[in-house]
Amino acid sequence: MTQETGLQPIKFEQFSIRRIWDEETDRWWFAVVDVVGALSDSKSPSKYWFDMKRRESEIELSANCRKFRMKAANGRSYQTECADTEGMLRIIQSIPSPKAEPFKQWLAKVGYERIQEIDNPELAAQRAKALYKAKGYSDEWIEARLRSVDIRKELTEEWQNRGVQAGKEYAFLTAEISRGTFGLTPSEHKELKTLRKKDNLRDHMSNAELVFTMLGELSTTEVARHEDAQGYDENFQAAKKGGRIAGNARRELEAETGKPVLSSRNYLDHPESEQLPAGDDADEDLAF
Repeated sequence: MTQETGLQPIKFEQFSIRRIWDEETDRWWFAVVDVVGALSDSKSPSKYWFDMKRRESEIELSANCRKFRMKAANGRSYQTECADTEGMLRIIQSIPSPKAEPFKQWLAKVGYERIQEIDNPELAAQRAKALYKAKGYSDEWIEARLRSVDIRKELTEEWQNRGVQAGKEYAFLTAEISRGTFGLTPSEHKELKTLRKKDNLRDHMSNAELVFTMLGELSTTEVARHEDAQGYDENFQAAKKGGRIAGNARRELEAETGKPVLSSRNYLDHPESEQLPAGDDADEDLAF
């Protein structure tokens, strides 16, 4: 699954270069117009890139480019033409610029950082912590969020090993776990929080919502292993049981505390660390 730029744009000298990690191809993709702007000093990088493609159409500069949704300077998201490291190096060769060689070295460094993260996941965790901290999340929330990533990864690896197809089948099983846990599918949960389609739901969950999401996914993993679930149908039943386990625990906690776990709040306008704990505001009328 590809996510819209999960990292802040990275810097080359004074220029911001947007990038996105694509899990399907297992590589970074860079916004071509950003690189063109950095190397050409053109006042209209989009036109410069268009002229490059037209001028060198016989070598098909954009043949290996792909489009991803990226946020522009005006705050809106657009389908943006991107190239991976190999494709970007080919494009750089067609830009007469003294900055070309330093940029190649910079590009290699960026790619090397990803290799480091694969070899040492702790580096990826450290960078994620720094990113969330900069966005205003509390240390407690960050720990829960990163733990949820690990539990999700363990679940999807289990699905892969048990013959579940990535994509729609993963989405259906995830929806079933969420339905059992919260009484809502992820899309309905996003609607409750008035999130946009591009927003990552888990980045807007409260600490409690993250914990019960983890419980549902962890329970599903354990049930699938215990029953040796194979294929989509059997894993759907495991997901149903895993969600039910988490849902029962949620309802028991809510009955004991009198406070709902589900929250309609998001962190679009106000950082998580500045908000009250779930259940201490107007969300108390939620019941699922």
